[in-house]
Formats: sequence, C-alpha cells, structure tokens
Amino acid sequence: MTAASPYLFYFTIYSFLGWVLEGSYNLYNTGTFRKEGFLKGPFKPMYGCAPLLLLAAQAISLPFPLLLLLALIIPSAVEFVSGWLLKGIFRKQWWDYSGMPYQLQGHICLKFSLYWWGLSVACMYGLQPLVHFLYLHVQQAWIPVLPLVILLFSADLLWTCRTRRRGLKSLELVEPLELGEG
Repeated sequence: MTAASPYLFYFTIYSFLGWVLEGSYNLYNTGTFRKEGFLKGPFKPMYGCAPLLLLAAQAISLPFPLLLLLALIIPSAVEFVSGWLLKGIFRKQWWDYSGMPYQLQGHICLKFSLYWWGLSVACMYGLQPLVHFLYLHVQQAWIPVLPLVILLFSADLLWTCRTRRRGLKSLELVEPLELGEG
C-alpha cells in the first residue's frame, strides 16, 4: 500500500482542487459556488486522473515537447471519456460544449482543452512539486488516514451510483407514459 500511497494522495488533492476550481468558476459565472457534479462529495475525479496520467508520462522521461503535447491531449481525453461514459451510463450530460466552436459531441471543445492544457502545464511544473513537498511532510499522518479516504471515496461512489440509478429507473417509468399521452 505504501508504493501507491503518494499517488492516492495526489489523486485526492487534485480531485479536491478540481472541485474548488469548478466551484470557483461556477461562482464567477452564476453567483453560486455549488455546481452539481457526478459525486456528491467535494471531489472531481477527472481532475485527479489527468495529473496522474501526466505524472506517469513525466516519470518515463519523455522529451519536453512530447510532455507539452500530452498536457493538451490527456486532460481532453479524460474529459471526453468521462463525459461519454457518464452520458452513456446515467443518460445525463454534466457539461455541454455543443454550442461552442470546435467541439466534439459536446464533451470537449478547443477553448476548454486549451484551458486544461495551461492548467496541466502549471500543475506539472508549478503545483506538483508543492504537492509532493506537502506529501513528504504529511506522509506519516497520511498512511493511517488513507483507508478512511478510500472508504469515503467508495461510499460516495456507491451512494452516487445508487441514487443516480434510482433516478434513471424513475425516468424509465415516466418516459413511456409521456410518449403515450401525445
């Protein structure tokens, strides 16, 4: 468990920071911090996955220009796959770029891909050294807390899936009636 410990720490920190980033963006645009996400808790797993994939690419000592290209591709790919899966499984689209130019199925668009690229580069070369430094200083406290964090993530995921699936079942019951009322 110790070898995965820093990566689970990074995932947790970046997922939480993603929640803060989206909430701040929503506060700026709509006046309210709370933006519905897939999970109920204060975490956005997409923001945890992309940095881990970028850290893996960085760890294998890829050339800098290739890392810059991956900093554009990986977050966009994570966002596209996440959006596609969420829409396919839960029949809901949590974000929609379909009204923007250069978009793909409403899941990604060039404008936000460029934002993610800038944030990814800043994350890899500015924020990650600080997050790693933080991990080194809290490592002794993190390791005993890690099972609780995994339990909380798992509970949030299970609760979210259960409540969202319930919502789908109620939609399935309502939709045929609406179609027949025509």
